[in-house]
Amino acid sequence: MTQFAETTEDFAEATESDSFLRDTVRVFCRNRMAVIGLVLVGVLVFVAIFIPLLSPHDPYRVAMDEQFLPPSTSYWLGTDNFGRDLLTRMLYGARISLIVGIVPSFISLIIGAVMGIVSGYFGGRIEFIIMRLADTMLAFPSLLLAMVVMYTLGANLFNIFIALSLVGWAGVALVVRSQTLVVKEKEFIEAARANGTSKATIMIRHIFPNVIPTLIVLFSLSIPEAIMWESSLSFLGVGVQPPEASWGLLVAKGKEYLFSAPLVAILPGVAILITVLAFNFVGDGLRDALDPYMKD
Repeated sequence: MTQFAETTEDFAEATESDSFLRDTVRVFCRNRMAVIGLVLVGVLVFVAIFIPLLSPHDPYRVAMDEQFLPPSTSYWLGTDNFGRDLLTRMLYGARISLIVGIVPSFISLIIGAVMGIVSGYFGGRIEFIIMRLADTMLAFPSLLLAMVVMYTLGANLFNIFIALSLVGWAGVALVVRSQTLVVKEKEFIEAARANGTSKATIMIRHIFPNVIPTLIVLFSLSIPEAIMWESSLSFLGVGVQPPEASWGLLVAKGKEYLFSAPLVAILPGVAILITVLAFNFVGDGLRDALDPYMKD
């Protein structure tokens, strides 16, 4: 009898989970801009992964006799000041932008989630220390703080991960803390405490699953922000370094030829704009889809 009850409960939980997933997908698909953004992100990810197989050009090959060639069948978007294929450079730049967008965002998400749950659940002195540290991080302009880190550690891709992770965790911690304060007062948390469940188990198995939807939305919205920061750092010369292809670096080098060869600077800027908009559309769609008040 007990086994039958447990089986019935597992089936009910699985059914409820499937229903939640269907409702989430349905609400997301109602947002046309979110669907368009998801398609653009999917295309960008596909191209960034398979660009070595798709492009016949070497992004690092220098041909000084082919400087600033106009768009043609050989070079669809023309060439840059070193005779390199601009389209290939931009597509390789997409790979760097996606990596820089995803990795630091994920790291800051994990740090912020841990800090937020711990501070919200324990409260008291622990909460005071963590929240004051978060307030201190938020008191500095994000780009300025990232520049300080890059100037201190050096300009390379790994240090960009460190800089953007340090910049992004504080905002996540504040949001997760506020949700933890609400969740920890629920009846099932009180029941877990009454049953002698450890604090670590409560935070991991009961509180953390309830903040996952918020973390998903924060992650999707922090990716375009990280892409913008990386582009800004590379534009200022403290991000990705030549000869690597970064959109911010392409804009920085192309601005010197803005009037003689405007495509070299404008096209990478357009790529940044489209990518950031696509991720923001996806984030908005996920926020609506994971909001229980949006489901009818």
